Amino acid sequence: MIGTIANIFRIPDLRNKILFTVALLIIYRVGFHIPNPCFNLELLQETATTRDTDSPLGRAAEYMQMFTGGTLSQSSLFGLGIMPYITASIILMLLGEVIPSLKKLRQEGQTGYKKIQEYTRYLTVLICVIQAVMYLRVMGASKYVYPGMQVPAMVLGVVGMTAGTVFLMWLGEQIDEYGIGNGISLIIMAGIIARMPWAIRSLIQRIDLTFGAPAGTIGPASIVFLIAAFVFVVAGAILITQGQRRIPIQQAKQMRGRRMYGGQRHYLPLRVNHGGVMPIIFASSFMMFPPIIIEQIANAFSGSEFWRTVLEAFRGDAYTYNVLYMLLIFLFAYFWVTVQFQPREMAKNLRDSGSFIPGLRPGRRTAEYLETVMTRITFYGAAFLAAIAVVPTVLNKTLEIDWTITTFIGGTGLLIVVSVSLDLVQKIEANLLMRSYEGFSSAGRIKGAYA
Repeated sequence: MIGTIANIFRIPDLRNKILFTVALLIIYRVGFHIPNPCFNLELLQETATTRDTDSPLGRAAEYMQMFTGGTLSQSSLFGLGIMPYITASIILMLLGEVIPSLKKLRQEGQTGYKKIQEYTRYLTVLICVIQAVMYLRVMGASKYVYPGMQVPAMVLGVVGMTAGTVFLMWLGEQIDEYGIGNGISLIIMAGIIARMPWAIRSLIQRIDLTFGAPAGTIGPASIVFLIAAFVFVVAGAILITQGQRRIPIQQAKQMRGRRMYGGQRHYLPLRVNHGGVMPIIFASSFMMFPPIIIEQIANAFSGSEFWRTVLEAFRGDAYTYNVLYMLLIFLFAYFWVTVQFQPREMAKNLRDSGSFIPGLRPGRRTAEYLETVMTRITFYGAAFLAAIAVVPTVLNKTLEIDWTITTFIGGTGLLIVVSVSLDLVQKIEANLLMRSYEGFSSAGRIKGAYA
């Protein structure tokens, strides 16, 4: 391992890419603490520390902070994070399946990709303006603004947050082009990792190894259970990220002149977790709104026992809420595969290249087989994602640890860190092997587990 790290810095091109990526991530963390003008940051931070994280609005705020790479505890330039750009990308990707002109652009290769990226940037700015206005209005901006500066605070807040997200989008694109790894994913991972030391410190402060420890503290049994959950999430995330089903592909033999070409056998890898963390992000985003809406209705009809019961059923630690959450993860996992995985296109490409799956006729029969296989393996990928998603709630209920802490020690946040780290390691290893250096594993390149 030490020799591999030394090899990384012996290659000037790879070394410069890594240093460039680290430098841009440092810039992101510095900008994270630059506040918007006109806001009373001390009052904002005091309100954030006393916020009820178990309430629907509190959970929504914590979720947004974890996945956007931004912060809502202070009105900073990066308060919206990178989520508007991700939202715009997803919207255009989905519209590309139903709008013929966008679908045609996607088929034009690099030229069409650049045009779609341009549309994504414009849509990101629009989403930023809308979200910034909503954020400033929801948090009651006038309460946190210095007297007589309400209008400048609103204008500068919207402009500053929009500019901050656009700058983060630019940082991600620069990492993609001149650095190493996926820039947007690295920014999200940096935001999660930056909050993990706080979660671990808060956890350590509650550890009590003495006999007869008071309620609310963490004893030896709880520590063992927590470590086991952590190992389960990390090992499972690696397994599900690397897991793939390899479909054997046979290349047809062709006679050219006096020589026979083709006849080679290779594999078509189908990922078990084809959607990555996107099903969890979709399901979490969707589940943010029903509790907030129900809470407002229950407050409006304060005397109604029915709405109070419904509100209790949609609390983050309620059985009904988590069952619905897991069902939505399954739904969005299959939805994402339906949008991203195109078995007909894949079967057409195999037929055009003179390849086929042994025992299956090229064309429609091959497409049906690929669709069946992907449907089956997606079930296992979605089941694992659903199990990972409820780990924070299980830890919160069994160990009585604050939900904001368990979110970073286990669950989706850890899954994102592991997935992005694996992708980064594989790209570094590919650069090493391309220059005839040994990879991270002495047995060869890191490969995916297959069934």
